[in-house]
Amino acid sequence: MIKVRIFMGVGKRLFAQALGLGFAFSFALHAADRPNVVLIIADDISPDFSCFDGPVKTPAIDGLAAGGVLFENAYVTASSCSPSRCSIITGRYPHNTGAPELHMVLPEGQFMFPKALKDAGYYSVMSGKWHMGEATRPAFDVVDDAHYPEEPTGAANWVQHLQERPMNKPFFMWFAAFDAHRPWEADTEETPHDASKIVVPAGVPDTPIARADMASYYDEVRRFDRYVGGVVEELKTQGVYENTAIILLGDNGRPFPRSKTSLYDDGMKTPLIVHWPEGKFKVGSRIQSLVSAIDIAPAILEVAGLSVAPQVQGISFLPICREPEVQTREILFGERNWHTQRSCGRMVRCGDYVYMRDFVPGSYSFQMVDSETASYVELLRLKEEGKLRPEEAEAFSTKRARERLFDVSKDPKQLNNLAGNPEMNGTMERMRAMLDTWQERTGDSIPAIEDMTPDRHDRETYERLFPGMRPPEGVVAGQEAGATEINDAGPIR
Repeated sequence: MIKVRIFMGVGKRLFAQALGLGFAFSFALHAADRPNVVLIIADDISPDFSCFDGPVKTPAIDGLAAGGVLFENAYVTASSCSPSRCSIITGRYPHNTGAPELHMVLPEGQFMFPKALKDAGYYSVMSGKWHMGEATRPAFDVVDDAHYPEEPTGAANWVQHLQERPMNKPFFMWFAAFDAHRPWEADTEETPHDASKIVVPAGVPDTPIARADMASYYDEVRRFDRYVGGVVEELKTQGVYENTAIILLGDNGRPFPRSKTSLYDDGMKTPLIVHWPEGKFKVGSRIQSLVSAIDIAPAILEVAGLSVAPQVQGISFLPICREPEVQTREILFGERNWHTQRSCGRMVRCGDYVYMRDFVPGSYSFQMVDSETASYVELLRLKEEGKLRPEEAEAFSTKRARERLFDVSKDPKQLNNLAGNPEMNGTMERMRAMLDTWQERTGDSIPAIEDMTPDRHDRETYERLFPGMRPPEGVVAGQEAGATEINDAGPIR
C-alpha cells in the first residue's frame, strides 16, 4: 500500500526515477509509436534568435535548429496576433477564417487541426496565450489560458502539462508564450542586455530611449528561450524527445515601428524551426524555400498520419525538411487589416521580390495604441523636431505609395521602392496579376474605406473612442465575398 501511495503521489515518471531505474518509466508505450507534436508560438518575435544570426543568444532554440531544420523565408499571414493565430489553427488565410482583424474570434464551423488530432485519439492541450475565441476550445482536451499580468510569460505550466498527460495516448501541445509582447518585465535571472550596444532596425529611432526599449525586448526573447529549454529537457526526461515533432515560430514580428502590424519582412517574417529526430530530416539545414504559416496545419496532420481537410489552404513543408532543395510553393501572400485602427494592405513574395499594395494610403500607419510607449514616443518627439528619417516618417504619411516593390536579396531592409523603376515594369505586372488572381480565387473582397472597421482611437489626440477591444461595427475583408465558405488557396506557382 505504501508503494501505491507513493506511485499515485509523484506520478509514473517520478516513481520510476525514485526506484533508480535511470530512465523514464512509461506505461502503454505502444501508443507513443504515433508521433507526438509540440507547437511553440512566441509572441511578437522576429527572427532575432542567434541561430538566425540575430542579436539574442538563444541556446535552447539554437539546439533545436542544429538538430532539425531552420526556414529562413517563412512568413506569417498577418503581422497581428489573433488573425495570425486563427490562420495557424485553421491552415487558412485570415479573410477566409472569418477573423481577419485584431480581437476577432474564430467563427463556429471553421476547421481546426488540433480538433482533428483530438478526434484521432491525441491528447490535445493549449497552454498560454489564447486570443482565438470560445469556438476554438473544443479542439483541446485541456485549455489552460494564462491571463496577463497574473502569469506574464504564458509558459509557467508547459512542463507541468507534459508531466500530467495520460501516458497511454499520443499528445499534441499548443504552447503559446506572452514573450515578447509589451509591456516588459525585468529578467531577474540574467544580466539585462546593454542598451548601448543595441543596433536598432529600420524604422526605429536610434536614440538611448529606443535602444533601451529594444534591450528590454531582447531580455524577453532570451526568457522565451529558457522556457523552450524546459520543454526540451522534459521531453528528454520522459524518453519521448526522439518521436516528438517540435515546431517553433512567432505569431508576428517584434512590437516596434515598421515591424508588427506592417507588411515589411520585419513584421511578416517568422523564425520557423522544425525538429523531429525520427522524421528523417536533413538535420542542420538552413532552408531558403518559401513557407507560409498556413503550411503548419497540413504538416502537423501529415506527421500524425492524418488526411488534410479540404478547407486547409496550406501545403505541408515536410518534403522540404527531408530534401531542402524541394520547393512546395513559389508564391506566398500576406494581409494587413484592422489593428486598433483602420488599415488594409496585401503583400506577395515570389523569388527575391516582395510586392505590396496599400488600399488605404491616405490613412497613416502610426500605431495610436502605442503612442505612450518608448520607441513610439521617440517617433512623436522627433516628428515635432523635424528629425525623422524617411523610413521613420512613413508612419505618419497620408500620401504613401499605393504600390511598393523590393528586391530583398539586394535590399533586405526594404528601403528602396522599385515600383516606379521602368526596368521593373514586367516584374510589377506579374506581381500585380498574382495578387489579383489570389484575391479573386480566395474571395478577398476589400470593403469601401468608409465601411471598414473604424479607428479605436482619435487620430489627433490618440484618446480611446470605444470602451471595448474593438468597435462594434465595420465590414471586414472577405465578408462581402463569403470568403469563409471558399477553400481555394489561389496560386502557389
